[in-house]
Amino acid sequence: MTINIGHIKYANCTPIFTALASHFDCTGYRFVDGVPARLNAMLRAGEIDLSPSSSIEYATAHEQYCLLPGLSISAIGPVKSVFLFSRVPVEELDGAAIGLTAESDTSVNLLKVLLARKFGFSNSFERTTLSLVEALEQYPGLLLIGDAALKGAASGSGFFCYDLGALWHEFTGLPFVFALWIVRREAARDKRAELAALAHDLVAAKKLAYASYADIAAQCEERAWLSEEALVDYWQTISYELTDAHLEGARLFFRYAFEMGLIPSLPELRFFE
Repeated sequence: MTINIGHIKYANCTPIFTALASHFDCTGYRFVDGVPARLNAMLRAGEIDLSPSSSIEYATAHEQYCLLPGLSISAIGPVKSVFLFSRVPVEELDGAAIGLTAESDTSVNLLKVLLARKFGFSNSFERTTLSLVEALEQYPGLLLIGDAALKGAASGSGFFCYDLGALWHEFTGLPFVFALWIVRREAARDKRAELAALAHDLVAAKKLAYASYADIAAQCEERAWLSEEALVDYWQTISYELTDAHLEGARLFFRYAFEMGLIPSLPELRFFE
């Protein structure tokens, strides 16, 4: 029975997927590429069985989902690939219209929470597909994620640049969980044995990835635009774990999001067993 797996083509997912493909039998898997927002929609529509997807997607439709244990894409401090770029210091953004990437849901809501709760601001937000330079001609601030954020931060553009992982950690002292490995409950029921094997392999792949970042960086597509040393440094910054502290951070984010009307209810964290 084939498992349909969402595959985010961002550098932060490269180590786990590379280790999985290199060390485990993947003949029973179909990998479906997409940006987080697209994979979130496919997951909710039942077009894929599971994906490392936006944590806010789990919160929004948690009745349909469960989570793989021991896996996330998180930050304990800076994440280096989720940035608010700004023409002015962040303290001057109260009341401003902020441009938002069209690729993300979790980071968009994290920015809304931080501006409202950490800074006490009231802002409006607009999705945009403009480039960094073009967007900051139209908006005083722009949220970018993933490879676009990595490239923007490395470009030496001269804009102010705020790491949302760092801002969250300053505000709460907790990790921020950007993505969880979300499973549709139908798949958990109908493909139970296959998913149990995949869950085991993913945790093992995570450990193998930790030990082989340099080897992965030497062979991956991303080295065309980011040095191998920078890739290893980036991957070492990310936390792929899901500890009690990560769960506490996720629950706090969900509570803020619920209080601000960004999600319809407070989700219970249910795990695939």
